Amino acid sequence: MKQVFLAHYHEINLKKGNRGWFEDRLHRHVEALLQGLAHEGVRRFAGRLLISLAPDSNAVEIERRLRWVSGIANFALAWEVKADLDAIKETLAGLLSTRTFASFKIDARRGTKDFPLNSQQLNEQLGEHIQGLTGARVRMENPDITCHLEIIGPRAFLYFDKLRGAGGLPSGTGGKVLCLLSGGIDSPVAAFRLMRRGCQVQFVHYHSFPHTTAESQEKVRKIIQVLARYQLRGRLFMVPFADVQREIVAYAPPPLRVVLYRRFMVRIAEALALREGAGGLLTGDSLGQVASQTLENLSVVSAAAARLPIFRPLVGDDKEDIIRVAREIGTYDISIQPDQDCCTLFVPRHPETMSNVEQVLRAESLLDAQRLTNAALAAAMRELVLPDFVALPAHIS
Repeated sequence: MKQVFLAHYHEINLKKGNRGWFEDRLHRHVEALLQGLAHEGVRRFAGRLLISLAPDSNAVEIERRLRWVSGIANFALAWEVKADLDAIKETLAGLLSTRTFASFKIDARRGTKDFPLNSQQLNEQLGEHIQGLTGARVRMENPDITCHLEIIGPRAFLYFDKLRGAGGLPSGTGGKVLCLLSGGIDSPVAAFRLMRRGCQVQFVHYHSFPHTTAESQEKVRKIIQVLARYQLRGRLFMVPFADVQREIVAYAPPPLRVVLYRRFMVRIAEALALREGAGGLLTGDSLGQVASQTLENLSVVSAAAARLPIFRPLVGDDKEDIIRVAREIGTYDISIQPDQDCCTLFVPRHPETMSNVEQVLRAESLLDAQRLTNAALAAAMRELVLPDFVALPAHIS
């Protein structure tokens, strides 16, 4: 009997001619994610991924990291045995001997037809076997324990707990985007949403240091460390923004300051994205959440991007939706830490909520947009942020 992690994917199975390419990217990503952890190999097996454990494998840490893999629908710590009914019964009896339960369910699936019993017959025979051993009753809805069995060719896999994966598509299969990361709650969740669709996400953060503290810069580094769990690394561009803000304050009407800030952020980000080969920009905008995110203001801000699309995956979400995901992915506690981001500098008392392109272009005509953009690009600092892997104590369940 051997312990393995058995991982299933869903969307990849819907692919046709290029399914193998998606499987290969998922395989390579899992191998890279588990680097440094003891195991006996990762391999593709009958539409699944199989991670074989070694005697010194840290199963808890492997499980933790597999939860971060986009492209995996669910996975389980399983016991691999020979696809033989007597061997399956013996193994199942041994595994259940240490568990207490009054009701159970058998969920058997025959992946190949060369096994003599079909799924229903397996359910019946194994159910009778367990009843005879334990006296527990079969319960199809909400049993105390579910015994899963998968038979694939000459192998059978037994497990009890099916763990939810990140879902979506494997990292690196959806192209590259550049995320405008503020350090708040929303933009990290937006980044995660695109990572789940296979995108490799890079980040740009605008700061007004030394006019504000450096806290926002350290904060986004910590957020990217968490997000990098899902794609192994995060490229970050730190862009000083105070000079742009000072000119806007000097020449533009106060109500339009925030919209103009955002237009310049988009303009600078687009230039960075084109330079890095990214196919789009990404923001955490949610419609109507703040003054700069009204339909009118979003339209005006979007018009500053001349060549690339702006993706807003949270546009229809309310704050509770966003907070729930932020908690799940581990960015919430970092995002709520107080800091001074660049948008706290020179904020007008009454920002415009219904700007239009004509009035904004008139205000912007007083600024040398190209000079300001080029200066910000020249001052941008590029960093590589790696994930915050911290190994847990060695343990095999």
